[in-house]
Amino acid sequence: METSSIQQHASWRDFYELGKPRVVLLIMFTAVAGMFLAAPGWPPLNALIFGTLGIALAASSAAAINHVLDRRFDAQMARTRNRPLPTGHVNERQALAYAGMLAVLSMVLLAAWVNVLTAVLTFCSLIGYAVVYTVWLKHATPQNIVIGGAAGAAPPVLGWTAVTGSVDPYSLLLFLIIFTWTPPHFWALAIARRDEYAKAGIPMLPVAYSSEFTRLHILLYTILLVVVTMLPYLTGMSGLIYLVVAMVLGGFFLYRAYQLKIRSDARLPMQTFAFSIKYLALLFAGLLVDHYFRIRLEAGGWGL
Repeated sequence: METSSIQQHASWRDFYELGKPRVVLLIMFTAVAGMFLAAPGWPPLNALIFGTLGIALAASSAAAINHVLDRRFDAQMARTRNRPLPTGHVNERQALAYAGMLAVLSMVLLAAWVNVLTAVLTFCSLIGYAVVYTVWLKHATPQNIVIGGAAGAAPPVLGWTAVTGSVDPYSLLLFLIIFTWTPPHFWALAIARRDEYAKAGIPMLPVAYSSEFTRLHILLYTILLVVVTMLPYLTGMSGLIYLVVAMVLGGFFLYRAYQLKIRSDARLPMQTFAFSIKYLALLFAGLLVDHYFRIRLEAGGWGL
């Protein structure tokens, strides 16, 4: 019997959890970072306020749709069986209505108070994650997270376009960083939850091949990630502060990926997964510090 048929009282917290708030928080941070990096000083308030809110609402809408489409698989996995739909706290109709309301509100805010390009790109990202990835890619290929990572890498581009009204090559570097970061980030979790994904019939890389094969690919993608994170400095987008931050963080990530490759410690996959989240947040924080420190120095005639 489908768990959603056992209807219980839905609280505000159930709807809050439908939006995957911890995931959305990281999305919002990278989007806001894109806004600040796009501006020579402080970004326009309408872009900062309505852009951030609109992107966050769209991400929450996509997450709620993901909950609905994955409800049967979530019920089979220990990591997700306590989500609002598998527990029956929220039913499919309620979740879809909630997702639709968030999506409409997001598009109205972005189109009316930011710009149409940001609204269109945000909508494409919403569909890319909630439908293309969840419905098709996730169950079609072990490379699901690689291809589907494009939707998750869009927030800094959305933040950038909210400020400038255009897609700048520098914003695409931010996209490329997150796109390259996503596989080693998520594959570490997939190794830790391999048995659950196998039970649910989802062909994540360690399920389709092996954990050893996935560990090798985490290391290779981490090497690629370190190379990609050098591009903002090499292209003149950022300066020495960012370069030092990127090199130090990249060194730590490489060390963890190498340890994951050579050691069989069952704790390492989740430790690597947790570190990867901190890594991305600190890397973007480094970009912001570098950006505004350079502005201050240039304003004082120093340059950097």
